[in-house]
Amino acid sequence: MQFRFAHNNFNVLNLEKSMDFYFKALGLREVQRKEATDGSFVLVYLGDGLTPHELELTWLKDRKTAYNLGENEFHLAFRVDNFDAAHELHKKMGCICYENPTMGIYFIADPDNYWLEILPTK
Repeated sequence: MQFRFAHNNFNVLNLEKSMDFYFKALGLREVQRKEATDGSFVLVYLGDGLTPHELELTWLKDRKTAYNLGENEFHLAFRVDNFDAAHELHKKMGCICYENPTMGIYFIADPDNYWLEILPTK
């Protein structure tokens, strides 16, 4: 028996705002969508076009308050081929929430305050 990663999930309050952020900040695009017939939820899967891993954004119609992310001690990590250009883009977007120059990494926060680690390509 062998297991493989399929996707990670983030629940979001504003699906369009989140999709726009993930496209502008990370180049992720919608690869599939599932909508409840009663309109109660929408699932949008985003991909990078390079790997099979996807980020599932879940929007729940009745959810009106921000999600409790606890101490936000979890994150997704992304490698980028031009670290300096990515840093400049994220700086202009105002989404950098933590930097660790000693380790050569930084984090950005999405509209729901999920943290995303940015790493240079090895």
